[in-house]
Amino acid sequence: MFALKPLSKESIPEALEKAERYRLLNEPRSAESICLDILEINPENHQAIVTLLLAITDQFAEGMSRNVNQARELLPRLPEEYERQYYAGIICERRAKGALNQGIPGSKDIAYKWFRDAMEHFERAEGIRPPENDDAILRWNTCARLIMRNNLEPRPEDSTEPYLE
Repeated sequence: MFALKPLSKESIPEALEKAERYRLLNEPRSAESICLDILEINPENHQAIVTLLLAITDQFAEGMSRNVNQARELLPRLPEEYERQYYAGIICERRAKGALNQGIPGSKDIAYKWFRDAMEHFERAEGIRPPENDDAILRWNTCARLIMRNNLEPRPEDSTEPYLE
């Protein structure tokens, strides 16, 4: 196959800017590739980890939900519990939005569960947030509004009796 070419450490700041630009241009796969290159030479680069996580979750709208685990694997690399909870919430929120966009049977039930999971993470983050940082509250409110606007509800319990022979 191909041997990937390494970046120079000096090019990391410019590469991070490019990754952010690609995310803004709705080209998350390009941003993801750049972040992977950066993390090859600087595995603890905080901005590259966060940008990679966001680039992966940007793809959930395209039905790329199989990448949920890939995004979650980045959480332990974040240095603070607040960030781990906040970005865990982002992963769940974006997965919920992806489910809503699919519009397939059962997608509203799935979206509700993902939104509620996101809200739980945002509540945990809110409890340990830095002073004057209400990002987790803003995200929690967004999830609540989306649930209400789309009339989402938990999946009803299966009330059918089991078939007996």
